[in-house]
Amino acid sequence: MRIAIYGGSFNPPHRAHAMVIGWLLESEIADQVWLVPVYRHAFEASNDKILAPYADRLRWCEALALPFSDRVQVSDVERTLPVPSYTIDTLDHLSRLHLMHQFRLVVGADILGQVGGWKRWDRIAETYNPVVVGRMGYPSPDGVPCFPEISSTVVRQCLSEDGDASAFLTPEVLKLMQEERPWAE
Repeated sequence: MRIAIYGGSFNPPHRAHAMVIGWLLESEIADQVWLVPVYRHAFEASNDKILAPYADRLRWCEALALPFSDRVQVSDVERTLPVPSYTIDTLDHLSRLHLMHQFRLVVGADILGQVGGWKRWDRIAETYNPVVVGRMGYPSPDGVPCFPEISSTVVRQCLSEDGDASAFLTPEVLKLMQEERPWAE
């Protein structure tokens, strides 16, 4: 089976993530999409990146996956791997565990200028044939749609101010976040 590995902070997952998943499946780039929330971000210290608790982000990803049925899975694999999480280690680990699958990494066009800082990007590109997803404000590969720029930071701020985040979040994720109110602590 062809599996698209879609990793990220998912802090929280939003409508643009859902749109990318839909495109990956509808365009038949992948048979399934596996969402892989990072356990600890490799660039966390250098980018002042503060993540919601891992268990919350897993639940939010599961809510995002609901409308896609069994075509989208949520993997907690990074919980078991050494910290910080490096993409190549996660991909290699999954490949060893699931020999019957062919894995491809999904990346946004916005990170292409940063891959020089990634561990073994050369091997990621060679072995896992990345699918580059268009992002507003960045050059996109031909034939790839450009997805909206939705900031998880803006979503969290909107929710913390009791604003209407329905334009940013799928109904399933919005409901869960409104029930849990993780930003209000």
